[in-house]
Amino acid sequence: MREHVTLRKVALVAALVIGALLMMFPFVWTVITSITPDGTLAAGPTLLVDNPTLDAYRQLFERLPMLRIAANSLGVATATTVLQLLTSSMAAYAFSRLPFPGRQALFAVYLATLMVPLQVLVVPLFIQMTRLQLNDTYFALLAPSIASAFGVFLLKQAVDGVPRELDEAATIDGASHLRIFGQIVIPLARPALATLAVFAFMSSWNSFLWPLVVVRSPELMTLPLGLSALHGQYTSDWNVIMAGSVTSIIPIALIYAFAQRHIIAGFAHSGLK
Repeated sequence: MREHVTLRKVALVAALVIGALLMMFPFVWTVITSITPDGTLAAGPTLLVDNPTLDAYRQLFERLPMLRIAANSLGVATATTVLQLLTSSMAAYAFSRLPFPGRQALFAVYLATLMVPLQVLVVPLFIQMTRLQLNDTYFALLAPSIASAFGVFLLKQAVDGVPRELDEAATIDGASHLRIFGQIVIPLARPALATLAVFAFMSSWNSFLWPLVVVRSPELMTLPLGLSALHGQYTSDWNVIMAGSVTSIIPIALIYAFAQRHIIAGFAHSGLK
């Protein structure tokens, strides 16, 4: 029986290692392509580079104002994350702790918006931004992502897990809802907040469709728009494109590695599978 369990563990570990290698291969291939000389890309897929070079990264910064583009993406993603944490946490507290007529029905309708894809909302949002004369502004980039139905759902699950006895004890001591929200609920929901922060940041950082529709000025371009500008009409310098991809992936990878422990704890506390 002991030998059978050992063999099963070995097989499980082997399967996990193979799966991890398969998931890492696209990123490794991207890095290798970014340091491959342009003339050797037509030779076919290879993991060995004869004359590795960083010339693609030099060309990337020469063709595009990468510092301004990266600053735009960082600023928009950070603002989006902060606003989503604020609005989602407040809505989650209201849905979890404040009784009002139609609360469950309103929450169900709010969650139903998760089934509506962004492609369906692009035209109405664009018309609304045009009427408000907000197109081609930073606010237009932020507006659709200020609130998040997924964020409200995630944080509501976390707030529901906070014992109500703590609220009752704080209420007896004279604490208001604002104090309970800020000093009791938010600290105990920190893992879920970290999870939502990573998801919100990644979603904004990788967003392409909405910035493509609403941005016209080159100085407002984000990283996905900048990388799309590297594609030629007939040919493309794939090493330069992959250099841009590596540049855009590294910040997300670092943020995820830093917050990985909080993400796992957030899923465990919120009950998501």
